[in-house]
Amino acid sequence: MKTLILLSFLSVGAFAFVGCQTTTNTTTTTNTNTRANTAVAASNANSMGNMSGMNPNSMMTSANHDVSGMNHSGMKSSPNAASQPYDLQFLDTMTHHHQGALDMAKTAVGKTNNQELKAFAQKIIADQTREIAQMKDWREKWYSGKPMAMNMEMPGMGDGMKMMMSGDGMKKFEAATGKEFDLLFLDMMTPHHQGATTMAKEALTKAEHPEIKTLANQIIKAQDAEIKQMADWKAKWSK
Repeated sequence: MKTLILLSFLSVGAFAFVGCQTTTNTTTTTNTNTRANTAVAASNANSMGNMSGMNPNSMMTSANHDVSGMNHSGMKSSPNAASQPYDLQFLDTMTHHHQGALDMAKTAVGKTNNQELKAFAQKIIADQTREIAQMKDWREKWYSGKPMAMNMEMPGMGDGMKMMMSGDGMKKFEAATGKEFDLLFLDMMTPHHQGATTMAKEALTKAEHPEIKTLANQIIKAQDAEIKQMADWKAKWSK
């Protein structure tokens, strides 16, 4: 009789132990899975936040028309730029000048409702992006390792970017909408193009590399035609 009681007691204890172990293992597994899922979620969130090196808090939709990169008011010549080879000065200075046109054109694509102006801005982006890439390739080939030689004193550089270097001018450009924006774009891009053609005409007489002279001729031809187009639009849209 005592033996039967002892065996019953041991059996109940064994079932209790197994039940306790099962509960413990289930809890441990649940906690482990929860931590794993949390880690995966955090990893995914970080991946989204770091996508393309972008901070999600700083990303803006096109509707916001961020023009913060257009303010060139603090632009200065590179140290000792004027003492560098002319062709290097031209490449670095025209690259910066073209970047100003890209900034304005990208803003126009996002803000204007005028389809002619939008198409015009898209062409500027395509043409000058291609020319910037070409100038950077030449710079790497001819002047690899040389310090920047962007020279604000080159003919056409200062006058062409005068409105972009004005805080008031940029505030007006950022705030403008509709026809007011379209006309202001023409008023800013026209002297900018004129500055580029002035710089390009000097390159025809001063550049050593024939490739730069070829590019200068292309800039003069294309931007003179665009200056005329903008003058026609301004006369038409101002009515």
